[in-house]
Amino acid sequence: MTERPRLRLVRSAGVGTFLVFGVVTGLLPNPIYVRMVERTPADYLFLVATAAFAAAFVSQRSLTDDPIGDRYAAGGIVGGFLAFGCPICNVVLLALFSSSALMTYFDPLRPALGAVSVAAFGGLLYYQRRRCDACGR
Repeated sequence: MTERPRLRLVRSAGVGTFLVFGVVTGLLPNPIYVRMVERTPADYLFLVATAAFAAAFVSQRSLTDDPIGDRYAAGGIVGGFLAFGCPICNVVLLALFSSSALMTYFDPLRPALGAVSVAAFGGLLYYQRRRCDACGR
């Protein structure tokens, strides 16, 4: 893949992830979705980190003939989404647990989940870069 289409792909992945997840979680205010818990700086930090890591993963993945870590990247994105998403607005979590349980037990763990997600994504990118000859060590 030449440099220009690859750069567009990376920008699309990063900006697309930021916009889609930002709108769906209510971090980017919109008339469609109303967030039920307050926005914190950590929420924005994990949104930006998740979008940046997704773009970096797409970039590294496009350079190698033998890509690895798709499942780990998907797990990192899901973990990041849960870290900055509204816990009582998530239909899957709400179906599994009550809103009071989510606010009491899950909400305080969101920053830790975000940190684990960022660390896992960082480790994946580091490992992938070490294996990739075209990534420029």
